[in-house]
Amino acid sequence: MSGLVYISPANVFWRICKRGSTEEFESIPYVSKLLNAYFWIYYGLIKPDSLLVATVNMFGAVVEIIFLTIFLLFAPPRMKVNLSSSSSSSSSSCLNPFNLLFQIRTAILVVVLDVVFPAAAILCTHFLLHGDTRIDVAGLLCVAFSMVAYASPLSAIKTLLLTKSVEYMPFLLSFILFLNGGVWTAYALLAKDLFVGLPNGTGFFLGTLQLILYAIYWKPKSSRRIVDDLEHQDKREPLIKSSEQLQQDTHTRTTMVS
Repeated sequence: MSGLVYISPANVFWRICKRGSTEEFESIPYVSKLLNAYFWIYYGLIKPDSLLVATVNMFGAVVEIIFLTIFLLFAPPRMKVNLSSSSSSSSSSCLNPFNLLFQIRTAILVVVLDVVFPAAAILCTHFLLHGDTRIDVAGLLCVAFSMVAYASPLSAIKTLLLTKSVEYMPFLLSFILFLNGGVWTAYALLAKDLFVGLPNGTGFFLGTLQLILYAIYWKPKSSRRIVDDLEHQDKREPLIKSSEQLQQDTHTRTTMVS
């Protein structure tokens, strides 16, 4: 189940590669999941008999690194070229500043949260703490960032509320997080393990919230297409017809009557 959490956004990244743009998708869920994987790898390596935890999250870290590499490659739409025709038929190009800022923000998130911070936290924990204290602190870090990873798909809520569409809310990721949180919460209740129960119970609740929002704003593709076509038609049809169009309409009606 944990492996499915990591590969669940594969359809999103297939779409990004096909379209050559990240569009309105957020990088935060993938940044936070990679950060979470780092801490679980460390926890699995220092706690006895927890190699499976480390192995699963090593797989997850590799997957998330691939996803984030794709995201960085396609973060801004390609350079916007503005062609302006003048008497000299000259053309000029410029880089959209909003796209550049989006790319810089994504790169900063990756460097700070997925390189600098985890390296500093793990090094401090490893060399300043010892024995059970080190394991407990590593476990607390895992709990904290598991909760962040569970909440990360909610970063798409702003786009969802603005567009009234779930197109950029990764349903499969939310659904797998919901299932994963539920399974591990049940295990934690049976095993009476607070470290496992706290983040996964929170994840189960947040996953439920995400699915509720998805159900509220979901619309069939056919209805979305009809609405888009009507809006496009309204934009193309002028409010006031020209004299040539009026004459053509009159001629058509006359022909039909005769």
